[in-house]
Amino acid sequence: MASSTSIWRRKSVEDSLEETLDVERSLRRNLTTWDLIVLGVAVAVGAGIFSVGATAAANYAGPAVIVSFLIASLVCGLAIMCYAEFASTLPVAGSAYTFSYASMGEFVAWIIGWDLILEMLLGSAVIAKFWGVYLSDAFALFGIEIPTTISLGSVDLDWGPVVIVAVFSTLLALGTKLSTRVNSVFTVIKVAITLFVIVVGLFYVNTANFSPFVPPSEPAPERTSLEQPVFAYLFGLEPSAYGVIGILSGAALVFFAFIGFDVVATTAEETKNPQRTVPRGILGGLAIVTVLYVLVTVVVTGMVSYRELAEVETPSLTTAFVLVGADWAGRVISLGILVGLTSVLMVLLLGLTRIVFAMSRDGLLPRGPSRTSPKYGTPVRLQIGVGIIVALIAGLSEVELLEEMINIGTLSAFVLVSFGIPILRRTRPDLERGFRVPWSPALPIIAGVACLWLMANLTTLTWLRFLAWLAVGVVIYFAYSYRHAVAANPGHDARTGAKL
Repeated sequence: MASSTSIWRRKSVEDSLEETLDVERSLRRNLTTWDLIVLGVAVAVGAGIFSVGATAAANYAGPAVIVSFLIASLVCGLAIMCYAEFASTLPVAGSAYTFSYASMGEFVAWIIGWDLILEMLLGSAVIAKFWGVYLSDAFALFGIEIPTTISLGSVDLDWGPVVIVAVFSTLLALGTKLSTRVNSVFTVIKVAITLFVIVVGLFYVNTANFSPFVPPSEPAPERTSLEQPVFAYLFGLEPSAYGVIGILSGAALVFFAFIGFDVVATTAEETKNPQRTVPRGILGGLAIVTVLYVLVTVVVTGMVSYRELAEVETPSLTTAFVLVGADWAGRVISLGILVGLTSVLMVLLLGLTRIVFAMSRDGLLPRGPSRTSPKYGTPVRLQIGVGIIVALIAGLSEVELLEEMINIGTLSAFVLVSFGIPILRRTRPDLERGFRVPWSPALPIIAGVACLWLMANLTTLTWLRFLAWLAVGVVIYFAYSYRHAVAANPGHDARTGAKL
């Protein structure tokens, strides 16, 4: 094990598990397999199911966006299996951060925790922002005009995001089990709406729209070099759309549909019988989501030509229905989007709080916020504090411009979790594993490389922003976290952080 003065010091599995016994900093185990499946479906089925496939078809892959979804789902599935093994071995809050701490050391754990904060903070703020927009759109469809902003002196505040974040932050503070029950209702409603839209859309499908299935590659001059995939920028390739490169770029884009499954792993400390519950919950949710997204994509690319979608500034499933004369569908889809975003936001707020909670309990962030309420079994102060930050970002900024940053944060976590499986297998073969990734180390390495490839298909501008975020994280680590980490003292009490 690395020295306690090294940035590569690792926290043992035993210490991680012992921390969960600290009554002041522990979470209640009351979630079931069904709860985790619902969380997975809830976080992945939002506005994106009605828009991301249409956007990828119009601008990147044409009808072959179906293949893009399958590629993204396969890569996500490989990485999720790695998450399932880690979570069944180390059922502690923190997801990829906690797993990396046990397998690759503190500095790597800090970096991945910092990435997860990026993913879930921006994810929560972006979803809250979109929720406010779609709330206004939903009212407009029914002839009700409501202003989306209020003026506070010289500042304009979007009130919708603030309201929805406040509601769910309060609900999450009152208990995870209560929140999942409310979330289940929203999830069932939005899945029912999605299935209804799929069935109706199938009646408008024209198989001629699937040809050519893989449109030939063509220049995309309207894109700047910084808007090209980073690998294309590095090798001096001209901006292009469609073809094989388009399918791969589409896969990187639609991967946004699968973000959030790592959030399910953050609840490992709150599940009953986590060795069985977590793997079943994560993989079951992924299977349901993949089927839903592929069906929606088949409908949207079959109803209208990808060329028609490309002529619209913001193509979506609603666009397809309007183009075939079924304008009424817009109201149903708007309702589905609003309900969908509601449950996505709740799960992302939960995941963000659990990541910060785990890092706080380890001393990499101030330890005060990691205290849990004896009444509710949740970190109430932390949950409310996180909610305030998200609400302010969503209400006061154009955070939606950073949407692609969420993808790169997720993929970087997937990479390290995938590579961490063979490392922990080698260093701790004695640990009990409720689930084992088959064909290790080959399959985890393939998963990690596949995630790296998807990262290479994200834009150069996204990479530059990501590197800037990492630079800030490194400064914080060496300025504060390295010295204050509980593991910095070899004689620490794993539960309290006090010296022995």
